[in-house]
Amino acid sequence: MGQNNPTVVFLEPKRVTIENRPVPSPGDNGLLVQTTRTLISTGTELTILNGEFPKDSAWAQYGKFPFVPGYDNIGIVVDVGKNVDKDWIGRKVGSYASHSAYVVISPDHARIVPDQASDDGASFFTLAEIVMNGVRRGEITWGDAVVVYGAGLIGQLAARFCHIAGARPVICVDVSDKRLGLLPAGIKSVNPKSEDVVESVSKMTNGRMADVVIETTGNPDVIPQEFKVIKRQGKIVILSSPRGTTANFDFHDLCNSPSYTIIGAHNSSHPNFETPYNQWTQKRHAELFFNFLADGEIDMKPLISHIGSYTEAVKFYQILLEDRTQAMGIVMQWS
Repeated sequence: MGQNNPTVVFLEPKRVTIENRPVPSPGDNGLLVQTTRTLISTGTELTILNGEFPKDSAWAQYGKFPFVPGYDNIGIVVDVGKNVDKDWIGRKVGSYASHSAYVVISPDHARIVPDQASDDGASFFTLAEIVMNGVRRGEITWGDAVVVYGAGLIGQLAARFCHIAGARPVICVDVSDKRLGLLPAGIKSVNPKSEDVVESVSKMTNGRMADVVIETTGNPDVIPQEFKVIKRQGKIVILSSPRGTTANFDFHDLCNSPSYTIIGAHNSSHPNFETPYNQWTQKRHAELFFNFLADGEIDMKPLISHIGSYTEAVKFYQILLEDRTQAMGIVMQWS
């Protein structure tokens, strides 16, 4: 197919381009996928593009430029390797592949997307996997009072999935009325700029406070404040990847004495394989998310702030570099 594979590349910090690269071969064991949609990660990708990752942390692996970003790819299988079942051809799949017109993925890593799920909505599947894992690790169930800190994409999804799981009330805390306005009916909101968060949560929970807090802001300075709304023996799920350390954290007052449970929920804590004891792998969560989309139980349209051709990639990243608070989901169309 030759040299006809437009690919988004970070040349160096704050510099983005589109390179026309060769179309990859599926080899003996791969799937060649023609991309239809990719979603820009306004968190991870922007951190890499800004060069903001701590050099001595796990982020260091992303510090080498040029860098090919992307991990929310939806497309159609157009060719397969000689050892792969040809029934894959024509299937719509999701993968962690890059922002490229053509990508090669392993069949083991492909998420099969039902036709009833829109490509635009399906492109959020990686974020959905991350959030579903956090909700599940928090063991959130019907009747739990949940407070989600942050109304960005991760927080928006967390609030929705907690509500689907039967949590009541679900309360989202953010300083942006615009973001809070994107929450669906049934999910409550609090803006710390105009309301006292502790008083509001107390009132909304009849004084019981939160069974679970979900942290999605990524701001280490905010985290100690989040413990103020948790009931004794409640839980906090760290769903974000906090950018830096939290100073002066008092493990007596914020953990031991009230007997809080602090839960990490990185995407890597998914099990590698389904077992009778835990079936919830990344792929299994993606399947559930696609089912929600296909059934109309979740609507991603309100969370898409920008959508357009991949040829606008440089513009989209510039928007994020200038002020990422003005963007939510940025979907690029490839075909």
